[in-house]
Order: sequence, then C-alpha cells, then structure tokens
Amino acid sequence: MTSLTKENKKSFFEIEKILDCKIQDFDIFKTAFTHRSYLNEHPEHKFPSNERLEFLGDAVLQFLSSDFLYSNYKEAPEGEMTNYRAAIVCTPSLAEEAKRLGYGDLLFLSNGEEVSGGRQREYILANTFEAVLGALFLERGIEVCRKFVNKNLFYKIVEIVKNSTYKDSKSIFQEIVQEKFNLTPKYDVIDSWGADHNKTFKVGVYVGKELFGEGEGGSKQKAEQEAAQAGLDKIPLVDKAKSL
Repeated sequence: MTSLTKENKKSFFEIEKILDCKIQDFDIFKTAFTHRSYLNEHPEHKFPSNERLEFLGDAVLQFLSSDFLYSNYKEAPEGEMTNYRAAIVCTPSLAEEAKRLGYGDLLFLSNGEEVSGGRQREYILANTFEAVLGALFLERGIEVCRKFVNKNLFYKIVEIVKNSTYKDSKSIFQEIVQEKFNLTPKYDVIDSWGADHNKTFKVGVYVGKELFGEGEGGSKQKAEQEAAQAGLDKIPLVDKAKSL
C-alpha cells in the first residue's frame, strides 16, 4: 500500500470512523474521493478519478435499496417501490447524507471547483457517496455495505413513505398532465454551458408542442425537476384561462 502523509492518515482515520470499520486499502478510498477535475491540475496524482467506483456503487445501492424495499414493504406494488427507491437514491438525498458524513472535506478537487463551492455541490457529493459505497463493497463486501446504508440512508424511507415525498415534481406533473390533457410530458435540453466537470443544463418540459416550464441545474435530472416544478406552477394559470 502506498505510504500516506501524516495529514492524509488523519483524514482517512476519519473515514474509518465514518464507515464504522477498519480499512485495509486506503488507496481505494483515496480514489473514491478523487474528482476528475483534480487530475487536470495534478497529473502526478497516482489515483484515477472516482467515476468507475461511482458506477459500481450505484449498482450496489440499487440492489440494496431494492432488497430493503422488497423485504420491508411487502404490500407495495412495483410502481410504488420504484418511486420509493427513486426518492431515497436521488441526487439531493445522497448529497444530504454525504454532506452530513463530512465527505466534502475529504475531496480532491481542482482549484476551480474549490473556489466555486464544489465541496457543497449536490451532484459531486452524491457521486462521492456512490463512489465510497463502491470502495466499501470492494473492501468489505455487501453485508458491510448493507449495514452502512441501513444506518446512513434507509432510515429516511419511513418518513418519505409517510409524507408521500416520494412523489417528486416530475411524477406529480406527469400524473396531472395525463389526467388533464391525456398527454405525457416531454423533456428536452434547450442549452448547456460550462466545462465538462461543471456543466449547467437548461431543460424545457413540453405538453404537446407547448412549453410549460424551464429549469436549470448541474445535471439533466435536476434541470428536469426544476422544469417540472415550473410546469406545476403554470397549470393553475392554464386552468384559469380556460375558464374565462
């Protein structure tokens, strides 16, 4: 294993506390906290970006969340379980937990990401949550991952189901549009700008040929949610106009 500086050892002993387990391979967790922007400024950095671990962690999370819901919500149909899962593994939910766990402080980021608030940026934190889970899977296996997400993520499911917050803006907007207009909303990217690691997307949501709302975000998913919310805000105005 590569020797670590005193500063890095201190940081990664914190990771052991966060994950509540001993770490044998610190290198894989350094990879999990390496944002690709850092590599552009530090070609000497011996670790790759966390994108492959994020891919693996996403698959682990999908399995564990599906298994949890299947085991604990025995009367819920497939569609409801899908909505529950989407609410718990969405970017804001994962970012919230990553922030609470202190992941942002341990990220390797470029100076540009640093000054622009990258340590608090939702999609970076959410991706890091998945990357760390991927590293934990390789380090300790699926049962340790299960214990971790049960404690640090799935505790929110009870409130999500109780308060129906699993119905996000896109889901609600689609239900209303299908009921009122017998159509399904369509989302299109109108514009995007910024560097590859820091893009902003502008998305429009259309009902038929009519633009109902626009939204912006650091990911297409976030922009679509914002557009759907704008569409929800417009529906009462449409109803009012029809009544005149």
